[in-house]
Amino acid sequence: MKTVKIEEELNYPLEAVWAIFADVTRCDWVPAVESITELDGVRSFTMEGIGEVQEKILTLDNQKHCLQYSAIKTPTPLDHHLATIQLTASDAGCHFSWTTKIAPDEFSPAIEHGMSVSFEGLKQVLINSSA
Repeated sequence: MKTVKIEEELNYPLEAVWAIFADVTRCDWVPAVESITELDGVRSFTMEGIGEVQEKILTLDNQKHCLQYSAIKTPTPLDHHLATIQLTASDAGCHFSWTTKIAPDEFSPAIEHGMSVSFEGLKQVLINSSA
């Protein structure tokens, strides 16, 4: 099993960043996704170049600012996928941590790329919202 992680200090208020993740159907920060639907704790979307994906929302904790989800349907044969986004307050604004555990390992480069592109999309949304 491979672990992919992005950690960074963001110069934005924790609640402003959390609002983006608290709405599990919000996708303006994910460049390859046009829309997300949610039904009974499962969000569904089509990712450009990849196909249909479904993710089970395991945790959405507004007090601890934590979102945890697992891919339950993907075009690729994943044995395991567990992602956690955790925000904590910091002097600069908030500390962002996004960890994904994935198996088999061969899919980790694609997951890492998707996370990186989405994180850049998140930063762009934050820049645009503060302008």
